[in-house]
Amino acid sequence: MLKEWAQDLAKEKNLEEEFAFLELLEERAIENFMEFKGKNVNKRVCANVDFYSGFVYEMIGLPEEVYTPLFAMSRITGWTAHRIEELNFDSKRIIRPAYKNVVAPRKFVPLKKR
Repeated sequence: MLKEWAQDLAKEKNLEEEFAFLELLEERAIENFMEFKGKNVNKRVCANVDFYSGFVYEMIGLPEEVYTPLFAMSRITGWTAHRIEELNFDSKRIIRPAYKNVVAPRKFVPLKKR
């Protein structure tokens, strides 16, 4: 649904070429994924809502520094529900995939100094 709205807004803002590029990128990413995984995969693959949300945020004039907080706010309820499940299941099963940081720790650099 957001993709359709993004397309309508792109027409209104005269950014149809940029939208077409995103569509092409989405198409090629899916093709490459299916090629990598194999054609016999029985799972339909598509871009998630966040693929087009940044483009929409830009078109409506939101500053880039609010993109990440908006992403997090839209996910916090789900993240919290997953954590509650992890803590309350007898098996303490992990709902989310495991994550291993392979990057060396870095000091925080304020945005204005980057």
